[in-house]
Amino acid sequence: MPQYEEFIQNIKMLTGIDLSSYKEGQMKRRLTSLYEKRGYQSFREYYKDIQKDSKVLNEFLDRMTINVSEFYRNSKRWEVLEKKVFPSLLENKRKLKIWSAACSTGEEPYTIAMILSNLVPLNQIEILATDLDENVLARAKMGIYPERSLNEVPEVMLKKYFKKEDDFYRVEDEIKRTVTFKKHNLLADRFDHGFDLVVCRNVLIYFTEDAKSLLYDKFSASLKSGGVFFVGSTEQIFNPGKYEFETIDTFFYKKK
Repeated sequence: MPQYEEFIQNIKMLTGIDLSSYKEGQMKRRLTSLYEKRGYQSFREYYKDIQKDSKVLNEFLDRMTINVSEFYRNSKRWEVLEKKVFPSLLENKRKLKIWSAACSTGEEPYTIAMILSNLVPLNQIEILATDLDENVLARAKMGIYPERSLNEVPEVMLKKYFKKEDDFYRVEDEIKRTVTFKKHNLLADRFDHGFDLVVCRNVLIYFTEDAKSLLYDKFSASLKSGGVFFVGSTEQIFNPGKYEFETIDTFFYKKK
């Protein structure tokens, strides 16, 4: 068996992560570059240390889960959420069931909470935020970010919901309390149901077409009728009807 295939099988047994659902060329290059920089000669040799050294495992998880995030990323899309999507969802109820899937280090769910706080009181906001990587979830719960992560944050939100600490910014506790972080594997774990809004951005581009199709089905099933699915700026769904979606704006899809 080729070493990369053996590596995939071993990683799935160790972590539950199925690397075969990611684009092979892209993932293989990323991991080969990582292990070579660390002085390993092969996937087999690399896996031996992943098994026995938590630092090597954590570095692997960080690289594999591609954690690139910032507050209000692609700010025009967040304007659509605030001005069009949220008002529509709030017409018949004041408390929404929201899921930020593959939330990375927490910028996305905290952004959702800040935007929604313009429309409803903070005590009516509850957001589930999930990710595969326990390391990024731990960082998300801390809520401490470098200045570069806040480039797109509106000045009023920066003053209201962040506290500057040396070269970093801490999210205020009142926003942190609106988000519950949990570990979740999109490919392997069951999805909760009845969501009004599911946000999953800049993650699906790393999956194979088969895995994406499976996930679109699962996300669709997790939404209630009239609920909205918000994807990243490179993740337009070209056949939304196949998944019981209709396009309501660029990168926003309503469950029929």
